[in-house]
Amino acid sequence: MSSEPKRIAGGCLCGALRYEAVGEPIGSGHCYCADCRRASGSGFIPFMGFKAEAVRFTGEAREFRSKAANGGDAVRNRCAQCMSLVFGGEVGKTDSYTLYAGSLDDPRPSIRPSPSSPPAVRLGRSSRRASRFSTACRHKVKENPNRVLR
Repeated sequence: MSSEPKRIAGGCLCGALRYEAVGEPIGSGHCYCADCRRASGSGFIPFMGFKAEAVRFTGEAREFRSKAANGGDAVRNRCAQCMSLVFGGEVGKTDSYTLYAGSLDDPRPSIRPSPSSPPAVRLGRSSRRASRFSTACRHKVKENPNRVLR
């Protein structure tokens, strides 16, 4: 009995920018860093990381580049039409992409990890594993963990 590989699809609010990912994510979680909070306008960004060869994009993306907390570049992509935040990573140049879970067509199958899925992670101001999973923020921040965010 052969099973079909898992397929995850999603895109922007207007439907002009779409993606499909095949297989299991290489990581998933929530990022609470200041860059991701500001980019999303929320308290965090839920994400799933996939190898570049597992993801196919259609439509026009508008890339936004900013300095990440670790000094590197954070690359986020929005729909050129409706400006929805859809994924992280430089198209054609990165080895993995961060798909923002809010852009999934149906998040339910993605929430239930398979036995082969890597564990979910929570990334934030002091996470050492952040750059391993989140291609958008690429942060390795060493801040005071007792600092109050306002």
